[in-house]
Amino acid sequence: MHPERLPLHGRTALVTGVSRRRGIGYAVATTLARLGAHVFIHHHRPHDLDQPWGGDDLDAVRAGIAAALAPDARMGDRGGDLAAASVIEDVLDAASALTGSLDILICNQAVSGSDGGVLDMTPERLDRHWDVNARATLLLTAGFARRKAHALGAVTERVLRPGERPDALGPFERPTGSVVWMTSGQVHSPMPGEVAYATSKAALAGVTASAAADLLRLGITLNTVDPGPVNTGYLDPESSDRDAGAMDWLDRLPFGRLGVPDDPARLIGWLCTEAGAWIVGQVLTSDGGFRLT
Repeated sequence: MHPERLPLHGRTALVTGVSRRRGIGYAVATTLARLGAHVFIHHHRPHDLDQPWGGDDLDAVRAGIAAALAPDARMGDRGGDLAAASVIEDVLDAASALTGSLDILICNQAVSGSDGGVLDMTPERLDRHWDVNARATLLLTAGFARRKAHALGAVTERVLRPGERPDALGPFERPTGSVVWMTSGQVHSPMPGEVAYATSKAALAGVTASAAADLLRLGITLNTVDPGPVNTGYLDPESSDRDAGAMDWLDRLPFGRLGVPDDPARLIGWLCTEAGAWIVGQVLTSDGGFRLT
């Protein structure tokens, strides 16, 4: 197909949490690249090095995404811990500088490990998951939206009071931007030993509609995706971060397999195209029916 006919031709996407070729972020980045987008990735390899599955070769990650790009598309990357607000702005600035605009934001970053049950909770454990999974996602989205509002000529200095909506700039012929957040399956079943993680992810699912309503006034669509049980290495026997006895549900998978990163990536890619523009403010589960077993 000619590059100009690809559905995301000319659009620039930022995907966070892209440091492993087995990860969902990598699958999303390559999917958006194949759809014609310019792709900027964020990574934080030191986090992976502390996990049982270990880190990946970042040059190989970059090469894989570059190979998926359309002939006229660009790629860039930036590393950093998104728990730091200064890193968030740096990543947004760098991504915007790739082509001069930023049209798609996929907040895929997440903390693994350092969790526990309710009785294990400490301020440090809660803060670490909150800062990276929830706070960084909200700040990335706010920074993305402010940049889009500035490009549209909107004034954003006013702080809204409870119940007050931002000024609407529409109607719009098509979305001015697309944002996708990532949640987890905490609303479908318990997540033992992952209270800090589930808390941070539940916050994103819970505030999706409120944030989407604000963004829609700028023509930006926001949806949140629960990818279900996707094996990114954490369910391999040799690199799992959980006890094998806690995974008896594997025998009940409806299609006889775990999810693979391309499963949620295809949904996310579609949501960012005009074909998915009518889906707004939704929390979508992509799990092959796992929650129904």
